Amino acid sequence: MSPAKNSTGVTDPLLPETDSPPHNRASVLGAVFNVSTSIIGAGIMSIPATLKVLGVVPAFLMIVFIAILVDISVKFMLSHTYSGQSTTYAGSMRESFGRVGSVAVQICVMITNLGCLIMYLIIIGDVLSGKGEEHFGVLQEWFGTHWWNLRAVTLLFVVVFIMLPLVLYRRVDSLWLSSAVSVFLAVVFVGICTVMAITALIKGETKSPRIVPQFDDGASFFNLFTAVPVIVTAFTFHFNVHAIGVELGEPADMFSAVRISLILCAAIYFAIGIFGYLLFGDSIEDDILVNFDQSSGSAISSFLNDIVRLSYALHLMLVFPLLNFSLRANIDEFLFSKKPLLAIDNRRFVILTLILLAVAYVLAIAIPSIWYLFQFMGSTSAVCLAFIFPGAIAIRDIHSISTARDKIIATIMITLAVITSTIAISTNIYKLAGNNA
Repeated sequence: MSPAKNSTGVTDPLLPETDSPPHNRASVLGAVFNVSTSIIGAGIMSIPATLKVLGVVPAFLMIVFIAILVDISVKFMLSHTYSGQSTTYAGSMRESFGRVGSVAVQICVMITNLGCLIMYLIIIGDVLSGKGEEHFGVLQEWFGTHWWNLRAVTLLFVVVFIMLPLVLYRRVDSLWLSSAVSVFLAVVFVGICTVMAITALIKGETKSPRIVPQFDDGASFFNLFTAVPVIVTAFTFHFNVHAIGVELGEPADMFSAVRISLILCAAIYFAIGIFGYLLFGDSIEDDILVNFDQSSGSAISSFLNDIVRLSYALHLMLVFPLLNFSLRANIDEFLFSKKPLLAIDNRRFVILTLILLAVAYVLAIAIPSIWYLFQFMGSTSAVCLAFIFPGAIAIRDIHSISTARDKIIATIMITLAVITSTIAISTNIYKLAGNNA
């Protein structure tokens, strides 16, 4: 059998044969790790801030609701992909909507993934080098402020000596071990936060959580919609679904891996949300890791704070290659669709990798907050990748596999996505105009 083909119909030696022996394929466990790592990126840092906006109960319901919608949207994507000839998201959209569809996916993947990579570096910078004069990073707390632990220098070191070796891998499944470590670090992060919150609860030192949102005026109601894109972005991993699924081979295995990952990640998101909110209340920052420099004064608390921050910074360093993988592939397919495959063109592969790292680094230094990036992506590119495009594929149904129920659900999914994103964008513009007035 010949190797699988990519979305342009070119034979891809890095894709497994569709009927290759099981031992040559990626494992379900590896797929769960890779999917979970794709989901649990920077999103977990801003989930506690959404509880401050939405309240505990609405936030929990919203996390569950979006996780269910994401499961449905992935089913739409993969069902139509496996019924067609494509092995990529862009290729699947090309089959349904032509060149316009594939370009739309590629642009959204570029915006979403580059934005996420920038957010990862911002958070890593917050952890290691602090955020302004109010919050010190771990390196400043340990060694004082020096030129070598300033944000720009620290991030440059991380990019060159940690990120670069990882992004040079050419297969997603090669990253399964780093993804497993990444998921483990996320669980450690949540576990430590849980212990800290329970300890504070026993001592009577926790903050009173807001069960439901407070409405002071009309604007406050519309502010609720600005939190929804943050959760949408936190569950957007659709850009890696095809790369992981093709290497896994069996459709049923990929469906199982996605569902297990969604349940795991939803539980982790709500756990960190509620325990983070209990610890810091309404003083919680857009990036919760920033709050962990507020030690209670004991040696143990200071140690735990540092462990929490460093473990998650390392987690993001290990997530970075997965998002970079799909970003690089989509940019290459967009710009060089007529050239040889990226994986076998060493010169183009290295140059594109270095350019993407440099751009992410420069923008991470220039942009101060992750909240605005989350809102922008969740209202635009992420919502398209997660809901609008999969729903459109199901409605278009060129392979005649969508049921009437599927098309109704897809229509509702698209409608909710458009309405919510429009309100969120309008509210942000209104707030920005009010602040500048």
